Amino acid sequence: MSSTDSAAPPRPGGFLTGRLLGSGSAMLGINIVAVVLGIAIWAAITSLGVVGLPGPMEVLRKGVELAGSALLLSDALASLGRVLSGFLLGIAVAIPVGFLMGWYRIARGLIEPYVQFFRTIPPLAIIPLAIVTMGIGETPKIFVIFLAAFLTSVVATYQGVITVDRTLVNAARVLGAKDMTIFRRVVIPASTPFIMVGVRIGLGSSWATVVAAELIAAQSGLGFRMQQAQLYYDLPTIFVSLIAIGILGLLMDRIIIAIDRALTSWQEKA
Repeated sequence: MSSTDSAAPPRPGGFLTGRLLGSGSAMLGINIVAVVLGIAIWAAITSLGVVGLPGPMEVLRKGVELAGSALLLSDALASLGRVLSGFLLGIAVAIPVGFLMGWYRIARGLIEPYVQFFRTIPPLAIIPLAIVTMGIGETPKIFVIFLAAFLTSVVATYQGVITVDRTLVNAARVLGAKDMTIFRRVVIPASTPFIMVGVRIGLGSSWATVVAAELIAAQSGLGFRMQQAQLYYDLPTIFVSLIAIGILGLLMDRIIIAIDRALTSWQEKA
């Protein structure tokens, strides 16, 4: 037996895994270059006095000052708590409702008109009504975040269920699978990529909504801090709050991407 014959067979997917790891490292490097380049362009524009915006170093000093006084941390935790509460609640309700709409025609007929109706109304437009009916506490803020996350995710889940390949469903029926088995082993895995897209979009909508809600009625949070800074034309504080929102949103999005990869490991991705 030759040395070639005795060599261990290559692991399935080893080449693909190597490519993905390599491309991931390369993409991280590109991301870092993009961030550095963006900061350099920002510094160049502000140094030329083209626009009346604070430079990176001024924003950095303000960020250190706010972090040292614990204001940045308290505001970030307040906004993060509202987003997590409304977002997770919205996802928890949207996924089963979306499955019901996609799997049962009667449920679709009963629920879809309301979903489509409220989708045309921006959650921001509901904030004044929520404040009037629910007060100025945490409830109206969490409610509008819930609504933003729910409406995005329920449509994505519904779309994922109705686009499941009918061939897979029929093949499972031929093999004697019951409805519950088909739903659990075929429909849920096949619709998961759609669900995760809806979850990611819902996360962005949640952050946009919480900032708007805090601008209208709040005593803490990154949106509230921006509103207070606006009154005194404190642009560095506004920039610090915007950057904090972007970083928190980015970190949460990366967590969702990691969950997506774990749930859809069977799906080949670029």
